[in-house]
Amino acid sequence: MKTCSIEGCDNKHKGRGLCLKHYMRWMRNGDPHTILTMQGLPATERYWARVQKGPDCWLWTGANDGRYGHFWESKDKSPMAHRYSYEQMFGPIPEGAQIDHLCHQTLCVNPAHLRQVTPKQNMENRAGAPSSSVTGVRGVSWRRNDKAYDASVGHNGARVWVGRFANLADAEAAVIAKRNELHTHNDLDRMAVQ
Repeated sequence: MKTCSIEGCDNKHKGRGLCLKHYMRWMRNGDPHTILTMQGLPATERYWARVQKGPDCWLWTGANDGRYGHFWESKDKSPMAHRYSYEQMFGPIPEGAQIDHLCHQTLCVNPAHLRQVTPKQNMENRAGAPSSSVTGVRGVSWRRNDKAYDASVGHNGARVWVGRFANLADAEAAVIAKRNELHTHNDLDRMAVQ
């Protein structure tokens, strides 16, 4: 039986000449001898050890669901990483409130990029059209039979008709204008008209 190549370790070989224990240390830390444990550290220290601070966004490097980061704070408390960051800086988040990413980077935990909003306001601050959009413009769809662009805006759970347009640029300008009229937290639309 092959054993671990680390001196003094007689455990069964797993991979790269190492036993499972030393292999996992190598995978986590880049060194089979280094033990980096966060057990016993306060939650805030464990949290910030998983944040990569850049010049703009601070990216969560811990567990995530493919979209949002998650932090295991305690046995019975596991908040989303951006909500934890917001609460550390600004205090508790009221029931029903959401935390919006001004930067549109869902793994960002920089408190300067986060704001408390209502669900409606959170829906208003979108980065663009959904990936399924044929036109690539939020709120504009192509009517193949009519060879025209239909424009509408979501507001308070309903679609508000903006109009039908012959070209995409006019339809896009119309939906931006309507969102600026109806919405309060559509930052990218407001920047587009400045």
